[in-house]
Amino acid sequence: MRPIDLAREHGLSAQAVRNYDDAGILPPTERSETGYRRYTPLHAQALRAFLALRRGHGHQQAMELMRAVHRGDLESAYRLIDTAHVALLAERDTRTESATALGTLSTTTPATANGRPLTVGELARRLGVHPATLRTWETEGILRPKRNRATGYREYGPDCVRDAEIARQLRRGGYLLSQVARFLDSLREAGGADALTAFLDSWQDRLTTRSRNLLAGAAQLDAYLTMLDRTRQRPSAT
Repeated sequence: MRPIDLAREHGLSAQAVRNYDDAGILPPTERSETGYRRYTPLHAQALRAFLALRRGHGHQQAMELMRAVHRGDLESAYRLIDTAHVALLAERDTRTESATALGTLSTTTPATANGRPLTVGELARRLGVHPATLRTWETEGILRPKRNRATGYREYGPDCVRDAEIARQLRRGGYLLSQVARFLDSLREAGGADALTAFLDSWQDRLTTRSRNLLAGAAQLDAYLTMLDRTRQRPSAT
């Protein structure tokens, strides 16, 4: 099989196939007497596996996976696969936490306060918590008060007051400080509760796509490993 034939199957250039070969993504390649590379169905499956893995793992990790397989280090290859699934599970848990937290809030996000910024004591009295609680929330990244340039004291503006009210509500619902911080980070990034709802829906779609891509990559890699085992077990010609 010529490089151009292998390339056409996947919409690649012949040079791209040669580059993948040189990078260790494909198994060792025999050459003809004139120096041309000879590709087999095993190389074709290796390329299919790499391209499928790349959609779920990214280019660099997919390349490391194939290199590990070709040097016979399956333990490292499996660890790379396991690491991707662990990271995906952690991301899925974070998304679920944010969605659940959004659902536990009132039907509307606390209204933004108007007027001058509040001091730590004023905000503590408004929420019915100790001032030390607000300082702890700041340390955990839940609140981000500004400092008065003249006095150096903390000042809690409208957005900070809103975040504090959300934090109080979530804490009453049993959420850990780290969970509250992650939720508020998502809320700030999205730009509000309505935007966060749309963001969470889009996030779920991305997670689903990534899961399917990981499954598809695993299936192609399994097919390649099966072919590789058969090739290695095949008696050599005498």
